[in-house]
Amino acid sequence: MDAPSATKVQDEKAEQPVKRPRDSEGYQHQVQSPKRARLTRENLRLLNKMTRSGSGVSPTASTTTNGFKAQAAKNGILDPISSKPYENLRDSVERLNQSRETASPPESVYQDYLDMVGSVPNALSLMIEMTPLLKEYKDRGYSRAFGQRFTAYPKNVGFNNDMSAPQPDFVQGLRQQEFRPLPITDELDSAILFEDDRHSLALPHIAGEWTERGKNMEEESAYAEAALVHSRNEALAYIGEPDPPGHAAVTTFTTDGTTLNFFGHFAAESDGQLEYHQYPISTVNLKGSYEDFKRGRRQLRNAQDYAREQSYQLRDRLKEHWKARPAQTSGSILLTVDPRVLVAESIQHGEEATENTTSH
Repeated sequence: MDAPSATKVQDEKAEQPVKRPRDSEGYQHQVQSPKRARLTRENLRLLNKMTRSGSGVSPTASTTTNGFKAQAAKNGILDPISSKPYENLRDSVERLNQSRETASPPESVYQDYLDMVGSVPNALSLMIEMTPLLKEYKDRGYSRAFGQRFTAYPKNVGFNNDMSAPQPDFVQGLRQQEFRPLPITDELDSAILFEDDRHSLALPHIAGEWTERGKNMEEESAYAEAALVHSRNEALAYIGEPDPPGHAAVTTFTTDGTTLNFFGHFAAESDGQLEYHQYPISTVNLKGSYEDFKRGRRQLRNAQDYAREQSYQLRDRLKEHWKARPAQTSGSILLTVDPRVLVAESIQHGEEATENTTSH
């Protein structure tokens, strides 16, 4: 038998299928050759966004890893013991305890609750069973999300250095469309929470955590709320109207079904580092009595109402600021891409005519 020619061997190799890499679950993925990105303004803008978000491959601390608490403390996220009272704490206490116009649930609801709490197998089941305690709003632009990671949040902005994205059990706020005509994704880096989601929540003011009995969720709650505080402060800096020092406008709650805790959150500088405080507002034993159960439900809904009020107020201030901005002149266009890259163009009407007149 004649030996195969070199040309034939090369042809056979070329016809062999390329083996695709498999992920950890054994699924194959299409292999694509890398393409060189064109140097356009849009690509430069995306590069700038990636740079600001700190995209990289360095290891990060997750809320489930042993190093989470240490990294959070290093980043300035304080626990309730280390946190300081805030200026409007009394207002928060009064607001949580104010009466509501709607009727309280009957005692039979409380008895059903006791039976439920004593039988749920895990935190997820507890969260699902306790959602009726939350208030539902009819305005379509105000939504809630459960267990959704903040995939659009910029990385390494201080409080989240070397940490995975926050993922609270519950967060509630306005959808990003509610901020139109403000192009919120372009103007504010940390306003949008969920990547590639046109209905993503933006600038929420409340989050919550459910946990199994005996487990502490204060660290996870503090981390999520540090993100919300950072986002609010960025938005207020954008319009040039920061909150008064020591003012808390963001609220969290944590519960294991028995104890319901509320915290107020704010940021303050200390020795050159920005610290994120989580100060206790109230604690209720939902199983203690029918009256305690009603009080906890009332406080939870009052906290939601305040967060909703803050969200709409901030949205309105941002929209007013955007509408009142100076009209951009047709004579110059300035596009900032990155602190290291500046793209500028200047088009002056009549410039050529002026040059022609000068030459004559």
